[in-house]
Amino acid sequence: MLLVLLATWVTLWLLGKAWPVIWPVVIALLLTTLTWPPARFLRRHRWPPALAATLVTLLFLVVAIGTLVGIAVPVGAKSGVLADQVVAGIAELRDWAAGPPLNISDDQANEYLNTAVDKLQASVGSIATATLNGVGSFFNGLVNTIIALFLMFFFLKDGPRFLPWLSRQLPGRLAADVPAVAGRSWDALGSFVRSQALVGMIDAVLIGIGLFVLGVDLWLPLAVLTFVTAFVPIVGALFAGFVAVVITFVTNGGTDALIVLAIIVAVQQLEGNVLQPMVQSRGLGLHAGVVLLAVTLGSSLYGIVGALLAVPVAAMLAVFWNYLREQLADRPAVVPEPRAESVSVD
Repeated sequence: MLLVLLATWVTLWLLGKAWPVIWPVVIALLLTTLTWPPARFLRRHRWPPALAATLVTLLFLVVAIGTLVGIAVPVGAKSGVLADQVVAGIAELRDWAAGPPLNISDDQANEYLNTAVDKLQASVGSIATATLNGVGSFFNGLVNTIIALFLMFFFLKDGPRFLPWLSRQLPGRLAADVPAVAGRSWDALGSFVRSQALVGMIDAVLIGIGLFVLGVDLWLPLAVLTFVTAFVPIVGALFAGFVAVVITFVTNGGTDALIVLAIIVAVQQLEGNVLQPMVQSRGLGLHAGVVLLAVTLGSSLYGIVGALLAVPVAAMLAVFWNYLREQLADRPAVVPEPRAESVSVD
């Protein structure tokens, strides 16, 4: 037991030291599960692996950039109107705060504003440090994304040759066991990404319908943003919901913003407690309770990254356990049949 615990601790320590290398590989594997079906289709139709991987990678970049442009251009086109409506919304909020039950006068509001400005000025150093850290994290994430795209291209191009190569490198029984577990883990990872995309699509459709019914001008970009951010647990949903509520507030007013907030909260509760556990448990072969507990444990231990990787890690552990159980299962003993002995008759 002590040796197992020591080996586990050493493994986790090594993973922590190698995390800057492991993280782009994880992102590349997740992207490869999304782009592998069209690449496989092209390869089956006699396309060279390099050409198929190049075309799929370029199409992925076009779709990703087109999605970003589709979100940014409508928002940018209405930036002037949004700015005017933000000013009007602040004035409306101030008028509302001046009445009952708050009864905040203009002098009190100015005093609160001056206090907030003083605190902001006092914390300029902390804000600058946080800004620099944020800029560094942004460029680090950009570099990791570029590395992940190159790795995705190589995975698409040479992925099918990996397991045969791995079999040749391993000795004895490991040459069969490790590739088998790796193949099953790849299938589990693909099921996870497909189920996450399905859940994100359901969220985008439900929230998009709510925004459309309320007459929010930017309902389509907000629905697309909801789908894209669904792949980032916790923070993605909070960011998309915050943007939707703010835009609804400045365009339609406080009442519609509260309705949108209620819709988003209801959809997120439906996703987190019903849809995601059910869909992922069906696709990964895990119980819905196990999925929910895995996300809770991963987010509490490692934050956003833990929430993102909790379900696929749990699925891979289940794959390893099921394979180990199959190999260790009691097999019926084969009783050799008695050989017929020749009898000589004198």
